[in-house]
Amino acid sequence: MDTIDEVHADFARKVDGAAFPKLPPITPIVSANAMLEIFRSQCLSRHLDRTARAMQRIGQGYYTIGSSGHEGMSAVAACVTGNDPAFLHYRDCAFQIQRAADLRGPDHWEQTAYEILLSFAASSEDPISGGRHKVLGAADLNIAPQTSTIASHLPKAVGTAFGISLSRRVAPLHGNIERDAIVLCSFGDASANHSTAQGAFNTAGWASFKNNPMPILFVCEDNGIGISVRSPEGWIKAMLSSRPGVSYFHCNGLDLVETLNSCQSAVDFVRRSRKPAILHMRTVRLFGHAGSDVESAYREPWEIVEDLGQDPLLASASRLLTAGVTKERIIRTYLELGEMCEDLAPKAAARPKLGQSSAVARSLIPPPRAAAQAPPSNAEERRQAFGKDIEAMFSPQPMARLLNWALGDLMLRYRHVIIAGEDVGRKGGVYGVTRGLQKRFGRERVIDTILDEQSILGLGIGLGQQGYVPVPEIQFLAYLHNAQDQIRGEAATLPFFSDGQFTNPMVVRIAGLGYQRGFGGHFHNDNSLAVLRDIPGIVIACPSNGADAARMLRGSFRLADEQQRVVVFVEPIALYQTRDLHEYGDGAWLSPYPEPDQTLMPGELGIFGEGRDVAIVSYGNGFYLARKAAKTLLERGIEARVIDLRWLAPLAEQELLDAVADCASILIVDECRKTGSLSEALIGMFTEAHRSPIARVTGDDCFIATGPAFAAGLPSVHSILHAAQDVFERATAN
Repeated sequence: MDTIDEVHADFARKVDGAAFPKLPPITPIVSANAMLEIFRSQCLSRHLDRTARAMQRIGQGYYTIGSSGHEGMSAVAACVTGNDPAFLHYRDCAFQIQRAADLRGPDHWEQTAYEILLSFAASSEDPISGGRHKVLGAADLNIAPQTSTIASHLPKAVGTAFGISLSRRVAPLHGNIERDAIVLCSFGDASANHSTAQGAFNTAGWASFKNNPMPILFVCEDNGIGISVRSPEGWIKAMLSSRPGVSYFHCNGLDLVETLNSCQSAVDFVRRSRKPAILHMRTVRLFGHAGSDVESAYREPWEIVEDLGQDPLLASASRLLTAGVTKERIIRTYLELGEMCEDLAPKAAARPKLGQSSAVARSLIPPPRAAAQAPPSNAEERRQAFGKDIEAMFSPQPMARLLNWALGDLMLRYRHVIIAGEDVGRKGGVYGVTRGLQKRFGRERVIDTILDEQSILGLGIGLGQQGYVPVPEIQFLAYLHNAQDQIRGEAATLPFFSDGQFTNPMVVRIAGLGYQRGFGGHFHNDNSLAVLRDIPGIVIACPSNGADAARMLRGSFRLADEQQRVVVFVEPIALYQTRDLHEYGDGAWLSPYPEPDQTLMPGELGIFGEGRDVAIVSYGNGFYLARKAAKTLLERGIEARVIDLRWLAPLAEQELLDAVADCASILIVDECRKTGSLSEALIGMFTEAHRSPIARVTGDDCFIATGPAFAAGLPSVHSILHAAQDVFERATAN
């Protein structure tokens, strides 16, 4: 018999014999009936753990990380309200069940159990993920799904708390945020050591230290062990209790009454003060890390037995007896819920599963929503906002200035656009792209953040989930790598794991790519987009000139606002202030500001020239260099057609094939590294379409140097000319 079955079989005997853990005398703050309901949630959570393992043994279940030993989270759920967004640790089934009891009413038990069993069975009828993963979460319970394996959900929980406070001053266009709500965010003690968690604690404390509202309660469920690695005794308490700006509370999560009392104090503090707090909650992990875990391989038998003696269900039974609930009722409550799970499990296991890849991928792209109903800004509003810049908009300008005006127009028309990032406010960004916007629109809408890319992106995710369209800025592309999981593992997966019920639309602006003359080396010249290109569902934009940049930024906003997409907008730093194309003073790379209603969307390529000898396909700096090369090629008798991709994901494959259909040869110019660059995908696409000859010019598989060699390993006009002539000659030779 499995350990979990042994404990189950022994429960009634221990209750009947009063074989309970020792508990101190504490007066409960709720009635016996309320405690009994919380106990029911704990019992159902335990039985669902049992059922998950039983389903797995017969091939009907697929995920068995259980909540046994963490049932005290049901008491935490009883202390907050359904208006409080919850970001949960994966061991918090009891929390979800108790919230269902509070929101769905007394007859919820069978519905809630069945929904969770559908998740165990990976059924396509699972109401939260549609069979894509076993995750906790429910739209009607205000619980967004996340796997929470490395506390990666903490930054977005902090962002959500900020969004709740922001809503008092800047209301979101979509969503309905309760102004007195707080955020509940739970995680395991091992995850508390992760840099993501540390950054979230630090950001919350930093905001509190500045007297900015940050209504979030972190709950650390401390069972003392992370899979097989023990937390040093006293380490978690020492680390959590010494956070500046974050208040510390503690409770024994095995004790229902103590947890209720301590948690209610913590919740009341956060709700009243609008400041962050941590509830350090002692728990115990029963039955191993997961169903496949052989706990005896790394724990002594006496340790396992000692933990089994701290079963929170027995502790709750003890408190119920003291409150006047009979043994018979306690045992009957426990057994009836187990019988219900046994009855429901075969029904859940028999329900349909996902099959076709198209069904699995359906929720990668979130559903559209009603467009923002905001009238265009009138001439007087724009005159007041832009002042003398209105006149300058009619004369040719560089990309950085056009982006600045495009951001200003979006913020003027749509109050739910929020810009956030390091130095974006008073300084106006490293390259001046956001200059003047904070003075124009206020600190609530142009936010100077802490220097932490994980927190910046987490802020964006949290704001997006609360109905804003955030525009977080990552100062340099190289800095994205410190926080890439916030896009990969959180932003991009939220609609996927929630079957499109939860979304976090945003436009992430990143200054990047190469060709900065003598500045910064690989920290500020990063020519790798590989980390973004393989993230399913996101949109990647990369303009090559100012007019396109303004129109594409508006298109990116529409994608976020109307289609709830995550858009990464990569701005080539070297082109921010570029003025000339062929010779000094020609001003050929400047553009007047496009009218505010002009927009570019994915699928719209930029095509220069009608040459048929060679099609040069590129983007960003590569398109600029290819345009320079095209003039020389023409002088040599080779007519080029230069194609700007503009949108790097999703690729406009058919449009691109159509654009090169009548060309004799194709040259791909990709400023990113040869390995992992977009050129690889383009070569594959053209080859599969039976197009040849094809060649490519790429960056070297090397980092970028500072000083005179800043462009040594990057495509150049010379290398483009050489490759274009060679591929054309191969075409004519055939």
